[in-house]
Formats: sequence, structure tokens, C-alpha cells
Amino acid sequence: MASAEDANGKVNLLEDNRIDSGVESFQYVTKDDPYNKPVRDSTSESSEARDKCSSNTEERLDSAYGSSSLTVENFSEILIEGCNISESEDDSAKNTELEHKENLLTNITEDGDTLLHLAIIHEDEHFAHQLIQLFPKDVLDIQNNLYQTPLHLATYLNLSSVVRDLVESGASLELQDQEGNTPLHMACEQGWVECATEMIRNVSSTKLTPVLESQNWRGLTSLHLATVNRQHRLMKLLMKKGADLNIQEGTSGKTPLHMAVELHDIVSMMLLLNKGADVDVPMFNGCTPLHLAVGRQDAAIANLLCQSGADKMLRNIEDETALDLAGGNDDILALFPFDDIQIQGRSVVRVPF
Repeated sequence: MASAEDANGKVNLLEDNRIDSGVESFQYVTKDDPYNKPVRDSTSESSEARDKCSSNTEERLDSAYGSSSLTVENFSEILIEGCNISESEDDSAKNTELEHKENLLTNITEDGDTLLHLAIIHEDEHFAHQLIQLFPKDVLDIQNNLYQTPLHLATYLNLSSVVRDLVESGASLELQDQEGNTPLHMACEQGWVECATEMIRNVSSTKLTPVLESQNWRGLTSLHLATVNRQHRLMKLLMKKGADLNIQEGTSGKTPLHMAVELHDIVSMMLLLNKGADVDVPMFNGCTPLHLAVGRQDAAIANLLCQSGADKMLRNIEDETALDLAGGNDDILALFPFDDIQIQGRSVVRVPF
């Protein structure tokens, strides 16, 4: 059971990076960030347990992605002593043992973890599968103190078979952890294609739409996270399942196309544009993807957007067109028409006869 000192050392899944609405800056969280690295447990262990762990380069993870004092060996003992039902002919004995089993399986630690949480944390997939069959649906969705369900933890650890079993048993896809992430958010951030596939494989569009449109506390949907982390296979999967290509994140109104432009990611841009993403969707400050490309002096991206039909005359809330942000860049200026005729200060494009 984790101590108070452990709780203080728990690592959040996502940093609180703010997303501004300006042209010049946008911070993304990638898998290289420190929060993705598990933290060693400070819980005291026996010398024998430490000897066993020293030969294993992979650290065990608890609900805070640190480690737990409950060992995998304990699970086998618990399963044998508490979960197996004897063949007693006495009905009262059976009822007593069933009650004991129910109390054992629904017991919750001070961290809010059920036995299923702990089995997944220790990556004991066999035991996890047994527990999923024993637990009623409501227990499958119990959230620990960090609001993580067993499905969150199975996804984080890339246990795709456990994810499949949980989803087939009715585990919710919509519950959010303390960072506002659903399990699908987590799969898209970590790049776990198999887990994401298992989550949404057989889900109807009616039930899936709220999951695809769900925003975490930084305003990002699963498609935003897949785009930010250059997870092109996941982008394709989400698009195939009907994700809104023009959905705006909640802080500055960027669409996945805005984010791909800022990352200079032509592959993501082509995936979005070829599937029909709107090239002229403005952010909350009126900036289109073309404004961002020109503001970053990226002639190649700006050219691709122009070829895709971007409107060069749209103005942001500062009354600037993309041309106003060109800053004398000849490669970018070549993309824009020039004419001496102006009406109310705006250039008029000459139509050839």
C-alpha cells in the first residue's frame, strides 16, 4: 500500500502545458517528456523482493505509474485462497465462501485501487482476465484516487488483450482521469494502435461520437493528440471511425490541420486534406492554417495550403491577411498576387481576359 511519501511522488500523465492563440508559439507534449517515465517505488521491500526486482530492468507501475507493494506472487496466493469456490455440498458454506470472495474482489486500497487495478499494474494478464470475468460491470469502472479505471491502466501499459476483455465486458470508454483523458486519449498519446483498435473496433457510431469528441482538461481530443504526436496510423483509424477533422481544441481553437502546420508535418497535413479537412477554418483569433504557415516563414507548407485552395485574402482579428505576415520572404511573396488597384486598402486580384 502506497505511503504518503509515495503519493507525493506520483507522476502525472500530462503536463499542464498551456496552448495560446498566437501565431508564434504552441507547446505540445510528446512521449519524450519526463512525465512518461515511471518513478521507482519508495515503499520498503524485503531484501528478497529487492533481489528479484534487481534482475528486471522494467519497473512495476501502480495507479500513479510508480510501483506497489503488492507482488505478483501475492496474486496467485489470493486467487487460490480467496477466489476459488470449493465443491462443498453445504449451501450455507457455499454462500459464506461466495460472500467472502465478493468482499475480497471489491476491497479497495487507500489509493482507491481494486484488486483488478493492482493486477493490471503488475501486468499479471492471466489474473486480470479472471478478475474481469468475476467482476460485475459497475466494478470494472471503479476509478481510483487519480480517477483512473482499470481500462486507463491497461491502455497505459499497452495490455491490448486486457483492453479487449474490458471493452467486451462493458467497461466505459468515456470516463476521464484527473487530466481529463479517456483511455482513447491515452492510446493516441502513447501511440498504442492495438489498444485503440480494440477500444473502438465494435462500438457503434452513436456511442463512439462522444468519445471521439471528448476533450481533456487542455482542450484536446484524441485526434488532436494523435496529430500532435505524429501518430499517423492512429489518425487514419480515427478518421475511418468518423472523427471530426475540423474539431477545434478548447483553448485557442486550433484544428488538427493547424497543429500539423505548426509541426511542419506534411504527412499529417496530407492525411487531413485528402480526407476533406477544411483548409480555411479560423482559430479563435481568426488565423487560418495559411496565416500560421506564413507567420512561420514556411514556404513549402504555405504552397501546399494554397494548392489545396486556401483563401489568401482572409483576415484575422488583427485585420491581417497571410500576406501581411510574409515579412519580405520572397518564396512566400511569390505565392500571392500583386496589383496596383486597391479598394479600401485591399488589393484586388486582376482577372485575366
